[in-house]
Amino acid sequence: MGHSSNNFITNLSILDGKNWNRWSVQIKAIMGFHEIEEIVAYRYAGIDAESTEAEKLVHKENMKKDCKAICLLHQCVDETHFKKIAAAKSSHEAWRILDNCNKGEEQLKDVRLQTMRRQNELMQMDSNERVAQFCNRIISHTNAMKSCGELISDQTIMEKILRTLTPSFDHIVVAIEESKKLEDLRVEELQGSHEAHEQRLIERTRERPTKHALQAQASKK
Repeated sequence: MGHSSNNFITNLSILDGKNWNRWSVQIKAIMGFHEIEEIVAYRYAGIDAESTEAEKLVHKENMKKDCKAICLLHQCVDETHFKKIAAAKSSHEAWRILDNCNKGEEQLKDVRLQTMRRQNELMQMDSNERVAQFCNRIISHTNAMKSCGELISDQTIMEKILRTLTPSFDHIVVAIEESKKLEDLRVEELQGSHEAHEQRLIERTRERPTKHALQAQASKK
């Protein structure tokens, strides 16, 4: 993050509807730095004709802090969220709007993630599925999980692939596990090794009928 000449933090994280949990933590920290978090969290008292000069001064200071907080929020939300808070009369109201419209989305994301975790646990390579198809299916699924906030390393993805390949790949799986550390491999390299093995199996399957046909012809002679 950069700082402008008046010490106001710039290059702010932008709320885009997918990052509420992380964004709200970061923005609260920035508000604390500027000593405006209480203005956002609580409504500040108004004044009337009977207010003392001291109360009027406090109110004026609170209004300045509130304006600063609203300015901060306007800077760090996308266009969709800006439209939702543009008419808010205070930073407290603006924050409540953002909180309400994003918590529901986060809860929905959690539900989706739980469902995808169960699906991931059940995913297995089909007997008639090619290696490339299966790896792409695993990668697409894990990418969807990542978009919902799941942290998945390449090593975890490769371990999932190795565990769920069909039995015809068992000996190459053992060879990879014994000869190479997964942390030294890339997903593409793992996929390439299995595709090469798959191609050898296909070629051997094609060679057998030709070999049997030649043997049959030889026996007839």
